[in-house]
Order: sequence, then structure tokens, then C-alpha cells
Amino acid sequence: MPLTDAELVARVLVDDDHHAFAELVRNHQSAIRGLLRQLTRGDFALADDLAQEAFLRAYKHLRSFRGEAKFSTWLYRIAYNCFREDARKRKELVGIDETQLEAEPDPQTVDPGLKQDLMQALQHLPLHERSAILLCCQNGLSHDEAARVLEIPLGTVKTNILRGREKLKKLLAGWSPA
Repeated sequence: MPLTDAELVARVLVDDDHHAFAELVRNHQSAIRGLLRQLTRGDFALADDLAQEAFLRAYKHLRSFRGEAKFSTWLYRIAYNCFREDARKRKELVGIDETQLEAEPDPQTVDPGLKQDLMQALQHLPLHERSAILLCCQNGLSHDEAARVLEIPLGTVKTNILRGREKLKKLLAGWSPA
């Protein structure tokens, strides 16, 4: 029976169990890399570098994880901070404004052609809308969890999703299966 994140974290903290941390990485690396790849607009090398940095920071600061949120939410926050810091260094605009909504269709159950078009359409959204939609709709975080990751009010998350979703509807209005 696989150990929970809480059990793995405890093993790392109590026994300095490197294998337990490796298991945490295996459990979350795909989601973290996927989020970062979307945020970096498909720059896989940059996303992988940022994911590696996020996991290094998580290991260094694991004692600061208080368990008030899920481990994955805490990890998403670290990854998002890595992304923002890198974007600032590259002088890329990463402002978060007041905007977001409910939920976009789950890309796992969408027609493959639409899924590809949806991923491309997401790249046209402002970062604050794209981030909220990716966290809630693609990665399954609640609005409250996304607000923690993005460090913005819950209402802002909902507004960002709503506005982003409306823009996606317009961008995909002419979509039809090939």
C-alpha cells in the first residue's frame, strides 16, 4: 500500500529518508512539469529546469510545510514562485490582476483535436487567467487552493477563471472536429 504524502514528508523530516523524498518527486513531478510547461508556453527545457529548482527548494524548506494545505498545493506554490522569479529575470510581464471562474472542460476527456486547440488557445490568455485555469481545470485544485498557490483573493481566482473561460469560448467558437 503506497504511503500518503503526509507519511512521506514525515519520513523525510524524521529520518532524512531520501527515498521518501524521491517518492514525493515521482508522485508530483508530472503535474508540476505540466503546469510549468503551460506557464512557459511550451518551453520544455525551461519548464524542466524550473521543476528541478522547485523540488530542490521543496526539499530545502520541507520543515516549513505546515500541513495546513495539501502537500501538492504547497508544491504548486513553490513551482509558481520559481516561474515568476525566472520571468522577472527575463523581464517578462507576470502581473496578477482581478479575474477568474468555475471550471473549464477537463482536457483529459476532450476530443484530441479540441484538446490541442484548447492548449494553443490557453497560450493567448493573460498569465493571471491562464494560471488560474491551469491550476483549477487541468490540475484539479479547488479555487481556494489556487488562491493559496497564486497568493491572490478567492474572488480574484473566480473572476480570472470566468474571464479566461469567456475568452477561450470566443477563441474556440469556430472549432469543429476535422
